[in-house]
Amino acid sequence: MGQDVIYTTPSEIERESMRIIAGELARMGVSLPPEREAVVKRVIHTTADFDYVQNLRFTEGAVERASSAFRAGAAVVTDTNMAKSGVSKAALDKLGGGVYCFMADPDVAREAKDRGVTRAVVCMEKAAREHPGAVLAVGNAPTALLKLCELMENGLRPALVVGAPVGFVNVEESKRRVFEVCLRYDVPCIAAMGRKGGSNAAAAICNAILYTALDAVDPSERQKRLS
Repeated sequence: MGQDVIYTTPSEIERESMRIIAGELARMGVSLPPEREAVVKRVIHTTADFDYVQNLRFTEGAVERASSAFRAGAAVVTDTNMAKSGVSKAALDKLGGGVYCFMADPDVAREAKDRGVTRAVVCMEKAAREHPGAVLAVGNAPTALLKLCELMENGLRPALVVGAPVGFVNVEESKRRVFEVCLRYDVPCIAAMGRKGGSNAAAAICNAILYTALDAVDPSERQKRLS
């Protein structure tokens, strides 16, 4: 009986994970479009869920446009601190961007209570004021996506909308709605259609594009991550 190979370093684990993912996709007969491959594989790597091959939906050129925005220093605003913690700070630092979440801000909580709306709604309003050209990554709150639809109808043009809330109430509807609005106003969008998603998936989408942007700026960065 052969001895099991134990991978111990982050780079070894990532390389082996991606090798396994590529092999399983090949056995499934799946050939991913090159411009979307990194995002789909990164979400599968994060979730161990191959349903994202079918669930992830992209507007035309979303990855390249978001990558260009990151190379120009675009920030990320998330709807949860969990998603914020999962976005690569090292990649953002090298590209001149930052990551923010306003959900726990006292002013957001106070305004949400006074108005009788969710904090996610106020969070997206604050994001629109303070970071209008950011990547807006939603992994939890359908109300955040619905507010983004309203804000885009009133002129907001984010660098990218990531629509990946998870759950049962308003989740599928909000993703369909935000995708339609993004198409109408030519806003890049990546959405995890259906019930699945979450903060980890939202962060994974951001990271896949961040790494693509970073590699375009300095190709040696990929080797550094995997060495």
